[in-house]
Amino acid sequence: MKVPLNPACFLLFTLLCGSGVRAQTGSPAEPVRYVGGETIDPNVHDGRLRYAIGVESRQTMRANRTHPELADGQGWTYNHGSNLCYWNNTFYQQYLSNPVDEHIAPGQTLVMTSKDGRQWSKPEVVFPPYVAPAGVKIPDKSKGYMMHQRMGFYSAPNGRLLVLAFYGHTEDPFGQGGIGRVVREVLKNGSYGPIYFIRYSSHTTVNGVKWDETNTSYPFYKKSQDTGFREACDALLADKLMTFQWWDEDRGVDDFYGGKEGQKALSYYHRKDGKVVALWKRSFSALSTDEGKTFSKPVKVPTLIMAGGKQWGQRTDDGRFAICYNPIDSDKYRYPLTIITGNDGILFDNLLIVQGEVPVRRFFGRWKDFGPCYMRGIEEGNGNPPGNDLWLSYSMNKEDIWISRIPTPVRYAVTGPVADRFDGLTLNGAVTDWNIYAPKWAPVSVVSTPDAGGKCLELTDKDAYDYARAIRVFKEGNRIETKLKIRASQNDSGTLEIDLTDRYGNRPVRLRFDEKGHIVATDGSAEKPVQRYKPGQWYELTFSVNATLAGHYDLSIDGKKVLEKAALAEAVQSIERLSLRTGPYRDLPNRKTPNEEPGPPLPGADEPVKAAVFHVDDVQIKAIK
Repeated sequence: MKVPLNPACFLLFTLLCGSGVRAQTGSPAEPVRYVGGETIDPNVHDGRLRYAIGVESRQTMRANRTHPELADGQGWTYNHGSNLCYWNNTFYQQYLSNPVDEHIAPGQTLVMTSKDGRQWSKPEVVFPPYVAPAGVKIPDKSKGYMMHQRMGFYSAPNGRLLVLAFYGHTEDPFGQGGIGRVVREVLKNGSYGPIYFIRYSSHTTVNGVKWDETNTSYPFYKKSQDTGFREACDALLADKLMTFQWWDEDRGVDDFYGGKEGQKALSYYHRKDGKVVALWKRSFSALSTDEGKTFSKPVKVPTLIMAGGKQWGQRTDDGRFAICYNPIDSDKYRYPLTIITGNDGILFDNLLIVQGEVPVRRFFGRWKDFGPCYMRGIEEGNGNPPGNDLWLSYSMNKEDIWISRIPTPVRYAVTGPVADRFDGLTLNGAVTDWNIYAPKWAPVSVVSTPDAGGKCLELTDKDAYDYARAIRVFKEGNRIETKLKIRASQNDSGTLEIDLTDRYGNRPVRLRFDEKGHIVATDGSAEKPVQRYKPGQWYELTFSVNATLAGHYDLSIDGKKVLEKAALAEAVQSIERLSLRTGPYRDLPNRKTPNEEPGPPLPGADEPVKAAVFHVDDVQIKAIK
């Protein structure tokens, strides 16, 4: 016997089922989803998130306008759009550069190299400012020539490495404002081959000009006499995934992109079932089942909160997947830099900090947004450095260039006690389980222990506008004993601030080696000098912290108790991080700091100050009863 179905129930059933099919996670309707519950606090630089443990972040180029020999050799202070690859046992990091402002001529592209990701060469210009052939007029609306690129490298099947960039007209290099994409070979001896165009813009200019060899400054790649180079270029042009990264500069009115619809700044990866996941700015994503020949219509992923900063996705060496991005919906304030991870390339969890620092912007420039942004990793096929790390390249304040090494598997929690003596580490190598923030003028390094055997951690600082920082995450608890040894090489300049923090970055315990030779600790809201310190002498600090409701801590120096039941500076429920920093805590710029208000360079921005050096050793952290 059939039971009649109520029409209203049938309609509801149809809507629910249909909606479920259309919104199925992992399908073209929602290619990826962030399922974690963490969001950021916009009032602080690190968003009050937990750290991805062991991330090593190092500045590879510090802009310098008046002493260009200390930076890029040019003195240009707009630096952005970096890309990364690993080839011939070498890291290659590319970025574009303008004198002051984004999208204002002239523009050029530079490359730096490194064997270990820590020590980097001086930037070398690989694509100079464009100079048009005699008789070629700049379109009426253009103000000169600029560079723009969404990809930087291609490691070809025949073993050749290509470096690429895009020339266009200021201030809009897209569509009719584009000229074309240029290419040259990276040679194994460290030099570069001739510059060629590999693809001209498919558009005619506003004046009706069609770009080709007759009106551009470099020959077409087919004119090269190097068969291997031409084969590498041909392979790239045939790679529909790689070249889809070019889409938003050209859009391909000649059907080069096969009618695919894209968005800005493509990143892609293969998930476990072989499908290709495309990620773009502003939370857009799509899927391909045919290696990029076609893609589903890009859709906005509602669980990925972001704005005009790029996002980066990849499969990691541990067989899992990661997406890195700025989890904010503001274009002008692009911080923090975070990572989410997952097992299948579809579902992602645990929003964690990669880079939670935002130094002050030293030079004003148009559209120089605050924070670490435009992150790029190593594209599939462009090399895999030794180890199980995810490497990430990005700019800071669109001014300086940085790189981060993210150990995998990505984790945020520690079990068991900490006993770090550094002796087993490599000099100037990685600092296992520590989060390192190291500007060029404020490095953090493993060094030989001064006046003794073994090794220790060294924090040096000669930067008036930044600091060195080292963070050790430990097992979360509310009753913790922390011991460490500190040695200052001076006591008349520089500071070292030591904080014990909770998972949100609150700082209940604070101590400072100040620039006047005093060790100063907080007792509630008061600062108390507890004793003097001498240059070249080691001091053992012991913090016994009770972070329960009536929280307090004891402090001993070299076994002598100098504070007993000192009040916490902030109420917390637990602590899980030791932070060492060669400068004061900062929360500026913030979301209210004017982004486009012109001003002169910060005083002394290009001059190092007297270096302060601090050594750290024998870090021991454990729970107490």
